[in-house]
Amino acid sequence: MDDRQIVVDGDACPVKQEIAAVAKALGVPVLMVSSFDHLIQAGEGVRTVQVDRSDQSADLYIANHIRRGDVVITQDYGLAALALSKHCYVLSFRGMQFHNEDIEFMLDRRHHQAKARRNGKHSKGPKPITAEDKRIFQQKLTKLLQDLQENV
Repeated sequence: MDDRQIVVDGDACPVKQEIAAVAKALGVPVLMVSSFDHLIQAGEGVRTVQVDRSDQSADLYIANHIRRGDVVITQDYGLAALALSKHCYVLSFRGMQFHNEDIEFMLDRRHHQAKARRNGKHSKGPKPITAEDKRIFQQKLTKLLQDLQENV
């Protein structure tokens, strides 16, 4: 039996509706986790959990509740690394799939960027998510879930 779920790092997730639509169409349950500072709503097939607002609470909750084969949606490289170590599939909010081969480089890059920010260097940050980005995310999530369902 396939008891896979989609687990979403819901703080500042811009693709919640797209996740819910794909999950409903494919019959995959969703768990959205966020802090009390962010409003998330449950819906058909979507369960929500809100955690305290301290730093990393949502990530720690997710790390403690994911299982092998779950699909984790996050922008956080640290959470992505934890999920990969638990044999989960990980997608970014833009549909990029994280892999074990890439995560060390990404964590190292994040460290160097944080170090540069502490030294006063500031970058523009990521571009806002567009409707096209959301469409691409939805396609990539659908393909990943369909591929996983075919290989059960």
